[in-house]
Amino acid sequence: MTTKDDRLEFEANKRAMALALGKDEEAFQQSLNTLVALDKYDYAYLWSWMGVPIIQMPADVMATQEVIWDTKPDIIIETGVARGGSMIFMASLLKVIGKGKVIGVDIDIRAHNRDSIETHPLSPLITLIEGPSTTAETLAKVKAEIPAGASVMIVLDSDHSRDHVLDELRSYGPLVTEGQYVVVADTLLGRGDMSQTPTKRSKIWYPGDEPYTALNAYLKETDRFETDEALNGKLVLSSSPGGYLKCIRK
Repeated sequence: MTTKDDRLEFEANKRAMALALGKDEEAFQQSLNTLVALDKYDYAYLWSWMGVPIIQMPADVMATQEVIWDTKPDIIIETGVARGGSMIFMASLLKVIGKGKVIGVDIDIRAHNRDSIETHPLSPLITLIEGPSTTAETLAKVKAEIPAGASVMIVLDSDHSRDHVLDELRSYGPLVTEGQYVVVADTLLGRGDMSQTPTKRSKIWYPGDEPYTALNAYLKETDRFETDEALNGKLVLSSSPGGYLKCIRK
């Protein structure tokens, strides 16, 4: 018995459903309401990757995995180290791919978090740079870690204020190479109203002063990036809907 090879058909249907979901405002609002309800349980803080806390929604982990596997970057730069799980996650993918390294940038890499990262089996694939992400000194250190001709992906997940994220986009966006992505985390903060803003945080960012507003301002300044509509379309139960931008030209 011959079974039909339906892989192309499956992928086409998956894309169509993702695009349709991205236009379903009612479904998005239901998702947002669910995440607001889950926030009292610190939902984004309940997960780990290979033994290290990863402060991410599962949907965002899956989306980032898809991007890394599809584009296979040589360098992934993440601003915002936190407890290190995201870097361990990305390094594990690069290990499977067989190339690349992760550069983590943070203004304050705490000793216990540094220890979790530097004692992990994947630490050889990770470089930590401590300092304000957008200063000339920090940027020079980051650029020194990028080999000539390397393909570069960026994840921005540090201070989530509009001005800081926009500054990071202007500073790190030019480093992203054609075909790679910049991921702007926590765009969900700009997709609801003030009553839906998470408040169990050391800092609170309300609509208008958050990453989504910064992202939209940056897209008006450059023609190098476009929103990945299919990928972002399926990002319900996500902290970064609309935050995945693909570099479409040098």
